[in-house]
Amino acid sequence: MQGFGELETALMEVLWKRQAPTTVREAMDDLRWHRQLAYTTVMTVIDTLYRKGWLTREPDGRAYRYLPALTRDQLVAQTMHEVLVDSGDRGEALMHFVGRMTMDDAAALREALSSYERRITGR
Repeated sequence: MQGFGELETALMEVLWKRQAPTTVREAMDDLRWHRQLAYTTVMTVIDTLYRKGWLTREPDGRAYRYLPALTRDQLVAQTMHEVLVDSGDRGEALMHFVGRMTMDDAAALREALSSYERRITGR
């Protein structure tokens, strides 16, 4: 995932998969398949993600439970938008993007555009 380090990415994947408020200990247990990590390491990375705004948290006794601030799809959409805004020529960037699509991707894009147009025009 762009913008995340290896452990940050692994933790975000765990939290997206869980889809429920998660403690540091629960996240650490879910990461055991990835590698053995110290509790303090996981806690530090989760706290960093929280401070960067990628996670929200709620108190749970003396600890916190964490949730991603955005769904994976929202993050991907935000990233795509930021990259498009940063491109020198939006039209050219979109042409290169579309040129890499499969027919199924193109059909999904057509449907997303049609749905968006219906929503903003009220039809």
